[in-house]
Amino acid sequence: MMHVRILAAGLLAVMSVACGGGSGTGSTPASGAKSYRLAVIPKGTTHEFWKSIHAGAVKASRELQAQGTQVDVIWKGPIREDDREQQIQVVEGFVSQGVNGIVLAPLDSRALVRPVEEARRAGIPTVIFDSALESTDIVSYVATDNRKGGRLAAEHMGQVLGGKGKVLMLRYQEGSASTEAREAGFLDGLKTFPGITLVSSDQYAGPTRDTAKRAAENLLNRFGNDIQGVFCPNESSAAGMLLALQDLGKAGKLTFIGFDASQVFLDAMARKEMHGFVLQNPFDMGYRAVKTMVEHLAGTKVEAVIDTGVTIITPENMETAESKRLLNPPIAEFLQ
Repeated sequence: MMHVRILAAGLLAVMSVACGGGSGTGSTPASGAKSYRLAVIPKGTTHEFWKSIHAGAVKASRELQAQGTQVDVIWKGPIREDDREQQIQVVEGFVSQGVNGIVLAPLDSRALVRPVEEARRAGIPTVIFDSALESTDIVSYVATDNRKGGRLAAEHMGQVLGGKGKVLMLRYQEGSASTEAREAGFLDGLKTFPGITLVSSDQYAGPTRDTAKRAAENLLNRFGNDIQGVFCPNESSAAGMLLALQDLGKAGKLTFIGFDASQVFLDAMARKEMHGFVLQNPFDMGYRAVKTMVEHLAGTKVEAVIDTGVTIITPENMETAESKRLLNPPIAEFLQ
């Protein structure tokens, strides 16, 4: 996901905002300015990725306020990324509060369908971001082309390995549409390298770095002496794999490609323990998700799918101006 996810319920309007009803129309203060309360619900609250999402959402709310539209962003999500029930309860709680709109990164592509559709029946629209939902009852989907990101990882793996070798993929967790698309993209991309053999792709890292480390240790103990490459599809799975590689003395001896950015990964690349990671633009994702919701509430037609871009960071391009811009979003400016 760039990431330290924060649990912060309740946030940001430089002026106090009227509550607004569930109709999605917002309230109109005496000044004539529109006022909206938006619930922004991430998958979890522990990774740097979500901090960047949060900052982008706050930037959007500040810009809109400067333009005369009051937007109160209320940020709240589950602590763990496998707590589907807690995320469902968060959505239901905001429906009960009568927010004007919900901006949601669903933990599970199916489990969150019912609460989202119930929100819509209550007159509260939803913009989905980061990870898809198996429902057409949404305003827009704002996200990375995750399948493309997986293919970029496979292409880089093939290039570093010279088109031959054995690799494994440690999956994230079942039901996560974004990482499932990355995994599918990686498998698709490997097909262009007939000299590369996939030796394992059916194991899951689970929701945290610690669960990922245990899964990675099991895989490396089984296949570590026979493989030349490893791919992990999100920050926590890659962080756990990196720890396992380091503990087993294999860091730098295998081609290792991850997904999402962190300073830990940049440091690992500098030590030649990591050979690249696919980079999303979470700051822009949070920004565009909030802007899209407000445009919809104001009656503007919005795009059904908004692609926020994806690239791969390698030791060769990590110092370019564009890489540095993506790697260092202005988080501190928007999160105090």
